[in-house]
Amino acid sequence: MKRRKFIQSAALTGLGLTVGTALASCADEKNTETGVATAKATTTNTKPVRPLVIATWNTPLAVETAAKVLEKGGSVVDAVEEGCKIEEANEKGQSVGKGGLPDRDGNVTLDACIMDTHGNYGAVLGVQNIMHVISLARKVMEDTPHVMLIGKGAEKFAYEKGFKKENLLTEASKKAWEEWKIKSEYKPIINIENHDTIGMLAIDKNGDISGACTTSGLAYKMAGRVGDSPIIGGGLFVDNEIGGASATGLGEEVLKTVGSFLIVELMRQGKSPQEACEEAIRRIVEKPNSNFKNFQVGYIAVNKQGETGAYSIHEWFSYNLYKEGENKNIQSDFYNKTK
Repeated sequence: MKRRKFIQSAALTGLGLTVGTALASCADEKNTETGVATAKATTTNTKPVRPLVIATWNTPLAVETAAKVLEKGGSVVDAVEEGCKIEEANEKGQSVGKGGLPDRDGNVTLDACIMDTHGNYGAVLGVQNIMHVISLARKVMEDTPHVMLIGKGAEKFAYEKGFKKENLLTEASKKAWEEWKIKSEYKPIINIENHDTIGMLAIDKNGDISGACTTSGLAYKMAGRVGDSPIIGGGLFVDNEIGGASATGLGEEVLKTVGSFLIVELMRQGKSPQEACEEAIRRIVEKPNSNFKNFQVGYIAVNKQGETGAYSIHEWFSYNLYKEGENKNIQSDFYNKTK
């Protein structure tokens, strides 16, 4: 199933099991229906698994690119930046970077953020005409006294730093937008207004962690809408002493619970990455009057030992994981197992 389809079904079935990467024995299986690997956990090994890269969705090339940076001794922040750039340049993805689906006015606006091992953070919001906004976010982090730039100011800063102006609206995305305008459903109904992102976490041989997140946001959103992806603690959070987390799905719901920050804090309290992801999803679905059957949220996480976790509300959320020389796509376990 394509990653953009995962939000379209409110009650889905199936089973995948996410596993920490520092497991002594992992029996990899393959789902006969989907062909996607799942992982079967046994006992925990105390030896850290490093380097490691984990990213939302079926993004093998992005993860491979990041892993190669680490295997060659590159920095972990370089790794997540270079990995995310792969998806930003993937015009067929229609959710990240060039080719992303536009807002209701036909403008492609991009959001991104990045965090390094020292807790530094940079983000850009609502940027037009710049493809590699993850690199622009890093420039904000490293070359300005600020942590966040938005809209025209961020675009102006990009040109000052030598970024190239280009049209982000591809013919395929323009056609999809024109078809959407026939009905123009202006309520944020997830079955109609789909979105996703790439969130990436990496840990190098020394145990240092960085993360990045980039997206074109909610398709056909109101002009000016920003979700969780570029917001620290929402779409991404990294604490190099503990671990990191990233989110995908309906950003408004992630922000209401500060999901990625919550996961890292739960790991600080002693929970495994898997337990923390599951608790963060429960915080969303168990809220009074939660409408969780009509939207999706998925999380990934990694701790200092190189253990990983992933969990979502509904089925079909998957993630790519590179560890011990292998790069696999794995289906996440999920909360809503009833039709």
